[in-house]
This record gives sequence, C-alpha cells and structure tokens, in this order.
Amino acid sequence: MSFLELKDIHKSYYMNKVAFPVLKGINLQFERGEFVSILGESGGGKTTLMNIIGGLDAQYEGDVLLNGRSVRDISAKQLDAYRRQTIGFVFQNFNLISHLSILDNVLVSLQMTGLSRKEQRERAVQLLDRVGLKEHIHKHPNQLSGGQKQRVAIARALASDPDIIIADEPTGALDSQNTQEILTLMDQIAADGKLVICVTHSQEVADYGTRIVHMADGVIDHDTRLKDPFPVKEHAALPAKHLSFTAMVKMALKHMRYNLKRNLLIIFGASIGIFSVILMLGLGRGVKGYMNHEIYSQIKPTAVQVAQNTDSQDPKKLAVTQSDLSRLQKLSHVKKVQLGYYGSNVQVQRGNASATAQVMQTTTDQMLAKSIKKGQRPATGEVVLGKDFAQKFNKKHPYRLIGKSVKISITGMNKQHLPVVMTKSLKVSGVSDGSAGQVQTNLTTVRQLYAAKKLTFHANFATVVIDNLQNVTSVQDKIKTLKASNGKKQYQLTGAGALVSTLNTYIQLAFYVLAAIAGISLLVSAIMIIVVLYISVSERTKEIGILRALGVRRKDIRRLFLSEAFFLGLFSSVLALIFTELVAYFANNVATKYIGYSIIEITSNYMIFGIVVAIIISLLAALAPAGQASKLDPIESLAYE
Repeated sequence: MSFLELKDIHKSYYMNKVAFPVLKGINLQFERGEFVSILGESGGGKTTLMNIIGGLDAQYEGDVLLNGRSVRDISAKQLDAYRRQTIGFVFQNFNLISHLSILDNVLVSLQMTGLSRKEQRERAVQLLDRVGLKEHIHKHPNQLSGGQKQRVAIARALASDPDIIIADEPTGALDSQNTQEILTLMDQIAADGKLVICVTHSQEVADYGTRIVHMADGVIDHDTRLKDPFPVKEHAALPAKHLSFTAMVKMALKHMRYNLKRNLLIIFGASIGIFSVILMLGLGRGVKGYMNHEIYSQIKPTAVQVAQNTDSQDPKKLAVTQSDLSRLQKLSHVKKVQLGYYGSNVQVQRGNASATAQVMQTTTDQMLAKSIKKGQRPATGEVVLGKDFAQKFNKKHPYRLIGKSVKISITGMNKQHLPVVMTKSLKVSGVSDGSAGQVQTNLTTVRQLYAAKKLTFHANFATVVIDNLQNVTSVQDKIKTLKASNGKKQYQLTGAGALVSTLNTYIQLAFYVLAAIAGISLLVSAIMIIVVLYISVSERTKEIGILRALGVRRKDIRRLFLSEAFFLGLFSSVLALIFTELVAYFANNVATKYIGYSIIEITSNYMIFGIVVAIIISLLAALAPAGQASKLDPIESLAYE
C-alpha cells in the first residue's frame, strides 16, 4: 500500500457552463523519502494537481488516498486538520505574512501543535537556524532577500512536522545560487523521510530529485525514477490542534501595531462619538445636581409638600384634614406630617408704602435656617420677608426692616363664599434670600388672622418629613398613587419638591436627547469601521489564503477580524474616557471658580456604558467583513494580487 495515492483524478473548470478539462485521469503513487518533481509547461494542470493533493481543492472527481484512507469526502474541518497535520506548503511567491516577523511566521504553524510556548519558540529558532536565518529572526519579510524569504517559507512548512512538503515552483523567483541552496534544503528534507513534491517547469530542478513525473495537457505522459527513495526514519509526529483563540488575538494585535498610524486614526475617529455621548450624560447629571444643590440649599430635601389633587379654589375642597395627616403618617419611612397654609396676592404695608407679595406660606420643617440671610425664623405674630420683597420698603438697607412692624392683609372666604380681608400687624423677624417664598409666617399666626374674623380655617397643604433621602422618591411615588373615595388620585406634590422632580425629569430628558444626537456619531463610527475592515479584508486576502493553506479554520479567520474590531472598540472607548476626564477636569475647575459646583459628573456607570457600547458597535460593524473573510476560497486568495 502506497503512502499517497491518486486514483483517476479528473478536474474541469467551467465558464458559462462550458467545461474545460484540466486533469484527465491522473493515477500516481508516492512514498515517503521521495523527492518527486512534477514537470511540465505552464497550463498543464500541475498546480491544480498540487492543490488537490494539498487539500485546498475538494471539487474534483476520483480519489486521494493517504495510507489507504480517502480524503475525498471528508468534512471541511477534517480537511483543515489534514492540511494542518499532513501538508507543508512552499510557494513560488513565498507567501509570508508581511506584518509578522519571520519568527512569528514560523510560529503560526507551531501554534497549531501541542508544544508548549517555550517548545514552540525553541523549534522555530532551530528551524530558522537550519535554513541559515537564525540571525534574522526578528526581521520582517520586507527586510529579506528572495532566497531568504524562501528559506523562511521552508522553515514554516517544516514547523508542524508534516509528512508531505508541496513546493510550487520554489525556485522560480530565485537566482542560480539561491536555487541551488533551496534544492539542497529540499533534498535534505526528503532524506529525513518526508515526501517532497515539487512542481516545476525547469528540467534542471527536476533532475535534482529522485523521480520525475511529466505532465502535459492534463495527463501523465511519463514517470521516470532517477534514484531510489531515501530510507524512511520513523519518529513520533507532533501532536496537532487548531489555532487557539489567544493566538488569533495576539495576531490581531500584531497587525494593528504594524498598521499603527491608520489604526490610531480609526480609534481617534471612533472615540469622538463615545466621548460626545458620555460628556452629554455627565453634563446632564452635573446640571441636574447643580439645580438640586441650589434648591436644596434652601429647603430640606427630605420634606415634601402635599396638597389635594384638585383645581377647585373652594377652601373646603383644598383643605388638608387630620384624616389626611393620619393617612400620610402611616406610609413607610414617614417620620411626621405637618399642616401648612399658603396664599397668594398678600398685601404688605409699612407706613405709606405698600406692596403685593405673590406668595405667603407658613413655615415648616422644609425651610432651612440658612435660607434666612439675617434674623431668625418667625414666631407667633412675626413674619419673614424675602430680600427682594423687603427692598421695596428699604431699597438700600433691606435688613433694617428686622424688628420693625408691617401690616399683613390676606383674603379669606366666609360661609356665604364672600371674600373677607384679614389684617394684622406683624413684627419682621428676618429677611430670607427669597427663594423659599417672599413672605413667611407660622401656622398659629394665620389661625389667629382667621379667628379674629370668625372664619373657619382650613390648612391647604401638608409637609411630609421622610426619614432618609434615599427613600424620598419611593415615598413620593406612594403618595401619588393614593386614591380618594371616587377612585381618582387624591394628592399632588406641590412646592419646591415637586418643582425639583419635574425639573429633574426635563433636564434628564433634554440631555438624553442631546446624548442621542451625539450618538449619531456612533453610527458614523460603525460605518467607518465597516469600511476599514472591508478594505482590510481586501488588503489581506493573500494572508487569509496563507492561513487557510496552513490549516487555520474559517471560524479562526472570523475571530481574527472580530478581535481587531474588539480592540478598535476598546481602545477608542479608553481614549474617549481620557478625553472626557480631561474636558470634565478643566470645565469643573472653571465651574467651581464661578458657581462653586462641578458641572460635569462622570460616573463609573457612564464609563462602563461607554466601553460596552463602543465594543458592541465595533463587533456588530465587523460581523459582515469578518464573515466575508472567513468564506474566501483559499486557492483564489493565494492567487490574489
């Protein structure tokens, strides 16, 4: 039984459904230790026959037997393993991977063996030393002569210790001296017990081997043995495996480093979109925080004002009763509930001067002491005026009103629903900054105003004090869901707390819209990555063919391009985060100087979001180019120029 046998091999190419026969019934037998030259003129079918033997072409008739076992109908994965374990290619045009050093070119094959990393490197260096290139292991192919490149190709072909070496015109691009050196190397390989099949049109090259098979017009016209095969030396074959994911990732990184300038431009362009989105989210959070800070510096954030959910002006319908207080007090995380009163268009008179305050409100725990710029909170019979309002009575020195008396007039309703003006002289206990209401007094004072006119007093809001800031939102949501007897919502949030909630919603919505607009640049980034990867597939078509000839699987080719896309997304997001932090640092320094607050807040969640989005977009953009690369035909890829 022969080591390698070709049985009745027929192959035709088709053009417009017309068949053009190339191989017309090839029958050959080969043994290990032979140096067989397939001799013939161009177009005779030599290279096609080699592609069939090498497992690159599975579209033929007949059979190829290796140790009596057919490789004709094996699966694509098994065919990859056949090339990986059994075949070593030496090409006329060398077909080295340009962005890898010559050591890494040899290591590609060794990474598909069971050797450890240390053993792989030792064997690669040993093989390069054998072909006389030990001193050049860190050079790239473009730094070598033609003869040196072919020696690298031979070292790579030997790396996985295959039984068959296929050399397609290995000396076609070399001068006579390099030709002699390459032929000597190939003779030594055959002497090691391997089957060397050399395709050539040179009689001089063919005479160097142990056997000449002459082809003409797709048939074998003679088969001449020049000398006996070399004796076969039995040895343990290297364990084989497919190329690991880690190896593909490293190869992707090496390619990115080889094309560093172009990849830096891609990373910079992609980072702009991520930077814009994160910056808008951080700015939205910062602006919201600043607004909340300004408002909550005047009011207690854990105190919420609640009123009846009605548009009626009837005091009875607006009234907040003891039953309302009890209902609100029963809610989880509520510490206490206070009644309160607010009115509008309150007349304030001092001497001959008078002014109308837009709002008068009773003080509650929501009011912070620091909101009073000078003076103190109002006791019974006292009032606090907003600074802007106080200036209407003393423009230059509004604080001089403290301790003075003013007349307050508010309007109530009697039982006949007729307006009744209630007036009382109150002492000014303090002046506030005006942000919590222009006129403030306490609840007892308002009750006394109503009692003086024998009117029924109705509190028209309640202040709900919550135990913890973290529980404010949940308590507010519960209050909003409480229903009246008619099934409608009974309460609404009023005052600054409600304003903050609404304001936060609008601010967040506005910056989400801005972030979405900024996100359009992410689409541009994705398109850019798609275009670049398609260009990369075109530029690296021959590299893909080389890897497939070495036994690299389709899925590994796909992983190669997806790995590059992953790193483009990762590096662009990291660069975007650096840009964002720099902009935030300078912007916050300026903002702190003028408004005393950092206006851009970049959280770890935003950073993680930016990294994840960048990587996902890059991977999605790479799916089509990576899929196309994995489907390339190895024969057509190797012939690509």
